[in-house]
Amino acid sequence: MSEIPETLTIHRKALDINLDPTIFGSFAEIGGGQEVARNFFQAGGASGTIAKTISAYDKRYSDAIYSRHQNAKRYVSRERLEVMLEAEYDEVLSFLNETKTSGTRFFSFADTVSTLNFKKDNISHGWLGVRFQLKENARPNCVIIHVRLHENDNLLQQNTLGVLGVNLIYACYYLWDRPNSFLQSLLDNLSTDRVEITMVNMSGAELSYIDNRLLAVQLVKNGMTNAIMFDRFGEVQEPDDMLYKKNALVFRGSFRPVTYVSIDMLKTSFSLFKKDEDYDKNNTIPICEITLNNLLSEGDFDEHDFLDRVDLLNEMGQNVMVSNFKEYYKLVHFLIQFRVIKLRIIIGIQTFEKVFNEKYYTHLKGGILEALGAVFPRNMKMYIYPALDEETNTLITTKNLKFPDSTRHLFEHLIENRLILDIKNVNKNYLRINSSEIIKKIHHNEKDWESMVPVFMAKRIKGRKLFGYQGNE
Repeated sequence: MSEIPETLTIHRKALDINLDPTIFGSFAEIGGGQEVARNFFQAGGASGTIAKTISAYDKRYSDAIYSRHQNAKRYVSRERLEVMLEAEYDEVLSFLNETKTSGTRFFSFADTVSTLNFKKDNISHGWLGVRFQLKENARPNCVIIHVRLHENDNLLQQNTLGVLGVNLIYACYYLWDRPNSFLQSLLDNLSTDRVEITMVNMSGAELSYIDNRLLAVQLVKNGMTNAIMFDRFGEVQEPDDMLYKKNALVFRGSFRPVTYVSIDMLKTSFSLFKKDEDYDKNNTIPICEITLNNLLSEGDFDEHDFLDRVDLLNEMGQNVMVSNFKEYYKLVHFLIQFRVIKLRIIIGIQTFEKVFNEKYYTHLKGGILEALGAVFPRNMKMYIYPALDEETNTLITTKNLKFPDSTRHLFEHLIENRLILDIKNVNKNYLRINSSEIIKKIHHNEKDWESMVPVFMAKRIKGRKLFGYQGNE
């Protein structure tokens, strides 16, 4: 029986780094004190590690140091962090490279953070990063993370940052070749009640083997965050950067594969959204959301299957979210915290019926009332895509749904207030398409599956042999 690896204390981690004569660099911390550097000072032997510490706390002073970088306009942003890392690393090299001892590996650590203000009415979050050499004179690698701080006290948040920063630097030098261990170690001596890691990006010569998309999904799988996002180019993004004050159209599905039904749901939903008087095409973001359960195959995460789905959605110009939200009210709660202006969720009518089933909300004190209150905040609507009644060949819409008396009035209230809208002008011919049946046909090499997906999708599946395709094309 294998032993569980020992979790090192922060003091021990900082001391191990201080006692390594090859690691030497600088610390630049904005917004949360100098808690990371403080841990290294308190561990002892810091003169062997710390070349400089700085806290450019005043915005004018920060601008003066980093003014040559015009793209870093926001103080708590990835852009500002990258500017800090570059400037501090270049300074360390320019001052010390000629006088360094043999074997020295330079680094720069930086963070820019918004901790809880006096009124306690701001969002506490920040960016942390390390630019570092793994070999003497080598080009640097870089690790960047974004965090959300959950503690309701400024001093506690500062302490959490100090722990997180030490964990990050330690992982960069000692766990860089074990990505999942790297991730999990970031929460050593911490818990998700205190901090949530919402984004990780690793780059550099020695880290080029890492796929940041897989790394991001591991954050969700490890319970380190509830959801991660990729832009339409497949790049991992912080949700706040993508969603802040945007209109969002969210479509949950397995997308295995994308079918004509998927395309029709997106197309007809956009047509409905465009009828809003203040709809803004340039400020509207479509998101295809996949729950973690849809990515698990026989209890394990199928990496290739996941990347195939993301690639195909990106090629369609879609942004992708992966979440651990089973219930829709949790998905909505997550999205609205980013001050989304208008939120629209696309949902098939059979799934919509489950939303109104009281048995799914027995764990809530307010039951279905509490759940629906969370599902339908201001400026949130559901777009309902119909199903086909095979016996009568007619559409099943909200017009012919039947609910028990206990929920019927709730349903009618939402209908009356146009919080639930039927999607019209759908292509009736697509409603018999079932993605599970398509996968079965692909596995059995039955040709007729190709008529159920867009032409370009069929070409991708056959050309890349996706979803178990074994043809000769």
